[in-house]
Amino acid sequence: MHYKPLHPRALTRTALLLAGLAAFAVSPAPTFAATGDATFLSAREAYRNGERVRLGRQVDALKGHPLQPWAEYWQLRLRLEDGEDAGVADYIVRNEGAYLAEKLRGDWLRQLGKQRDWPSFQRLLPALALPDAEINCYAAQAANTPEAVRPLWLGGQELSAACDTVVDQLVAGGGLTVEDVWQRMRRLFEAKKVGAARAVAAYLPADQGFGEHSGRGLEAIALNPGKYLNKAPAGWDARRGGREVTLFALQRLARNDPQDAAAHLVRIESRFTAEEKAYAWGQIAWQAAYRHQPEAIGWYEKATATALSEEQMAWRVRAALRVHDWTSVRRAIAAMPPTMAAQADWSYWLARALAAQGKPDEARVLFLKIGGQPNFYGNLADEELGRPIHLPARAVAPTREEQAAAAAHPGLARALALIRLDMRVEGVREWAWSIRGMDDRQLLAAAGYARSQEMWDRAINTADKTLAQHDYSLRYIAPFREYVEPKAKALDLDHGWVYGLMRQESRFIMNAKSTVGAKGLMQLMPATAKWVAKKINLKDFHQGRVVEMDTNVTLGTNYLKMVLLSLDNHPVLASAAYNAGPGRAKRWRAERPLEGAIYAETIPFSETRDYVKKVMSNAVYYNALFEEKPQSLKARLGTVRAKGEGEKGVEELP
Repeated sequence: MHYKPLHPRALTRTALLLAGLAAFAVSPAPTFAATGDATFLSAREAYRNGERVRLGRQVDALKGHPLQPWAEYWQLRLRLEDGEDAGVADYIVRNEGAYLAEKLRGDWLRQLGKQRDWPSFQRLLPALALPDAEINCYAAQAANTPEAVRPLWLGGQELSAACDTVVDQLVAGGGLTVEDVWQRMRRLFEAKKVGAARAVAAYLPADQGFGEHSGRGLEAIALNPGKYLNKAPAGWDARRGGREVTLFALQRLARNDPQDAAAHLVRIESRFTAEEKAYAWGQIAWQAAYRHQPEAIGWYEKATATALSEEQMAWRVRAALRVHDWTSVRRAIAAMPPTMAAQADWSYWLARALAAQGKPDEARVLFLKIGGQPNFYGNLADEELGRPIHLPARAVAPTREEQAAAAAHPGLARALALIRLDMRVEGVREWAWSIRGMDDRQLLAAAGYARSQEMWDRAINTADKTLAQHDYSLRYIAPFREYVEPKAKALDLDHGWVYGLMRQESRFIMNAKSTVGAKGLMQLMPATAKWVAKKINLKDFHQGRVVEMDTNVTLGTNYLKMVLLSLDNHPVLASAAYNAGPGRAKRWRAERPLEGAIYAETIPFSETRDYVKKVMSNAVYYNALFEEKPQSLKARLGTVRAKGEGEKGVEELP
């Protein structure tokens, strides 16, 4: 590639990068014959089609190929599905410590569980590092400890058939109460899993349940809760089942219109028990807070007689932040379980509440607790302590021996080979397993190896895990600068912010594609790409060009500039708009000015909320690297002006 001339301040960093790449050149990534790769892909196709004979031929032909263990794994997986385990134990021994050995061990345990071969299951189980819920349920069957499934049941997640067996045992032994059943159904209703909730109702005594609303009646209420609430059957409050159906209707109505749900509840709340009434208000308050409705704070006060979910508790704090009610912020965090309240986000906001109420010493203790953490809240806490954000000292570069060990690591080599063959999910899992237990020196060497192979996302992921020795040029890697910087400069965009956004969007994977169809380094939706291309008069544009680096960065930076200009030149608003759409970013503003941190904290979409925080923190570190001086996150977050101020042309943007 041809690089543009760099500013003199960048020469030292560039020399170090090139030196690192040169060091890894002594241990290059394995190169595979095209025929070997073709054979491997043919083996994958044979496995997917269940063609056992063909797969066996491909395994034999892959001798010496680094991905041969995967083909062998597929062969043994099919064998297990046939009820046979010949060769499985030998494979695990030969590959002990590798990701595939763990994966096959888990498959074998599931097969033994289905066969109810408990002696063999119990002999094999201790060697499994990370059992999942299904295997844990088989373990409970094997050990005859059905109470082990209780936390899974109360957590509200859907359970496998293996877990259903243990639940049946738990119920038979009196280990689950009727109240436990109702609480699980509520959690499932909240998760919109109506069918699963209906199945759980089978555990209720014969004289309880949903009565006439069993079967598909619940789905009808979910589709039109207002209709049910307006025409509820006479005597609905006489039995628990009738009251729970009505609570379900209120909860579903609140998702669309908390105000309407509140009006219905006021009319009928006397017909519920104290706990049921509090549950209903908790559901309505949660949805009102999610929609930034100020009534949420008062409604939460009516929900003290019920247990709130962690999501409800979080939104109780956010509702108070939106109106700068620091007393309610403190009270809401005090009501959280200790482990939740100790998280960085709630520690920070509690400290802010204490400071706002004239308790600076107590606030300082909390700021010191989370300060120094390389994240949004750690950054903000540092600034509250008067400490500008700077980069930690750069660790000594990995030695040649450390680099050679990383390049020779079979798990890392397999991971990169899989990624190059467009098996990214499998490759990422191989990589993640391979770096488990690595110390800082090994992690830095592995991250450097990934960078030398232009696997930028693996370099970031691995460098992010160091505890004491760091290299932020790997954590905040900046490839393609010769493409990105000129475009950012031409549009007067902060290129640290652009890189912070790209890092979050794609981790610099050029052919990245999201589940909703966004593509490329800057994750452009097809309609957006077409619209921007037309706006800037990009010649010869077609959708196939969206993943081209130059085209993608051109379109992405231009769209980012348009969004920024339309939203008061505010990077927090523009970041939210880039992820969730300009119209939403506009609607999430308040009737009064909000500090940028509170705006970010109260974004309704969890994905966008996390995204904005990370983009803004990323930008601080990228600019610290690019400018070689301390940075301020608070200055970047600034203040988001009230609704209607500084907006222009928002609605016309895609």
